[in-house]
Amino acid sequence: MKTPLKTDYLIVGSGLTGSVIARLLADTGADVLVVDRREHIGGNVYDEVHACGIWMNRYGPHYFRTNSERIWSFVNRFSKFYPYEAIIKTMIDGQCEHWPVNLSYVRRAAGEDWQPGFTGEASNFEEGALSKMPGIVYEKFIKGYTQKQWGKEPRFLSAKLARRIELRESSDPRLMQHKYQGIPENGYTPWVKQMLEGVKLELGCDYLKTKERFIVAKKLIFTGCIDEFFDFKLGKLAYRGQQRTTRYYPDQEHYQSCGQVNYPSLQDGPQIRDIEWKYMMDPARLKGVKGTLVTQEVPFTPGNCDQNEYPMADEENTLLYQKYQALAADMPQLVLCGRLATYQYLDMDQAIAKAMVCANYILNKPMGADVHDLNHQTH
Repeated sequence: MKTPLKTDYLIVGSGLTGSVIARLLADTGADVLVVDRREHIGGNVYDEVHACGIWMNRYGPHYFRTNSERIWSFVNRFSKFYPYEAIIKTMIDGQCEHWPVNLSYVRRAAGEDWQPGFTGEASNFEEGALSKMPGIVYEKFIKGYTQKQWGKEPRFLSAKLARRIELRESSDPRLMQHKYQGIPENGYTPWVKQMLEGVKLELGCDYLKTKERFIVAKKLIFTGCIDEFFDFKLGKLAYRGQQRTTRYYPDQEHYQSCGQVNYPSLQDGPQIRDIEWKYMMDPARLKGVKGTLVTQEVPFTPGNCDQNEYPMADEENTLLYQKYQALAADMPQLVLCGRLATYQYLDMDQAIAKAMVCANYILNKPMGADVHDLNHQTH
């Protein structure tokens, strides 16, 4: 048995949430230890350079954006960011259309006097989506994509999930219109490594299987799956993940017209999107790169927690999560933070905001208004 490890703060998980909390605690001189059962830092933002010389994310694309000056200043402590504003298109009837859905398409498809496909208070995702658009647009852009992504009919999903859907009046092709958008100059992995500089770190360590090794004086910060933390005693929470296949095309300059193309139609096959990584690289690093690299993503139901990516947005799982949350409330030393621990989908800036709130709660410090407001919007 290994020598017991003593620390004031033990952080389980070196992903975005755990690394931000570690940095903020370490900045105060606190005794912090980060452990991760994977052999690499960064969690699902981990990236690497393919043999062909093209940078890629192992766990799918990550587009950083924020309107918060405080968050932008924080992330730039650890790397400069080169500008990147994601453009996503959707394959509809053999043609690439804008995503988010442009109102010009809605008018073409349903007429100038189009009406939403549902009126009243939405009780599920399908009604929520139809309350924003006519049925023909929902059928082409949303329904099949949702079935692929979640593995169930949209009417069985929460209406809250439809809040992310928008129809866009302008011809602005960018996915998001945030003030600050970009990607770390050398990638996310070196960025996280710099964030963890000076913090004690142990990789390849599964905390849940080695709890007896650790003596925690103050707080245990857990960023993994909450149901796994409690050994699934109330049942397993449902998640979806992505099976990814990456192909190198040595003789093609580009495979598609932008970095991401979605495939919502069930007739197009099981894939949900194709990612062409060259579009996301700093142009200064593309010199000498030949060919192009494409990752295809197919949604599936994971068999283990390391593959969990998207919490299931339905009533049954929400209620089960709340039961686990009640168990956690009886453990004053435990702090849960992050997408898996709090069972909610978070964009990167939202994850950072929540990590900042969490760190300040641990340290009993006030939080800046801009971060507090962003954190509040994620509930």
